[in-house]
Amino acid sequence: MPFIKTSTNISIDSSKKEILKDRLGRAISIMGKPESYLMLEFDDNREMYFSGNNAPLAFVDVKVLGNANNTNEMTGEITNILSQELNIPANRIYIAYKDYSDWGYNGSNF
Repeated sequence: MPFIKTSTNISIDSSKKEILKDRLGRAISIMGKPESYLMLEFDDNREMYFSGNNAPLAFVDVKVLGNANNTNEMTGEITNILSQELNIPANRIYIAYKDYSDWGYNGSNF
């Protein structure tokens, strides 16, 4: 089960969220994970600063069951998606990965 939370200091309208959902849904296959288990959260309009200013930025938290595979390629793809769809410069996007051995779903653990 992958979970991707995108926090940003800009506003994301509902049509743009749909585009992000679709593109991240396709991108998760880079990590060998199915879209059918992908959960997304968009946390926009946050008060965030990087490098002393609040120009557009994003922090993306990617959590996965098992090993976080192909993170370098996934970082490139997430960066491209956010840069293209939200006009956030690549050098203002941070992405963190965390893998878990225990993940509960549907009343039990995988």
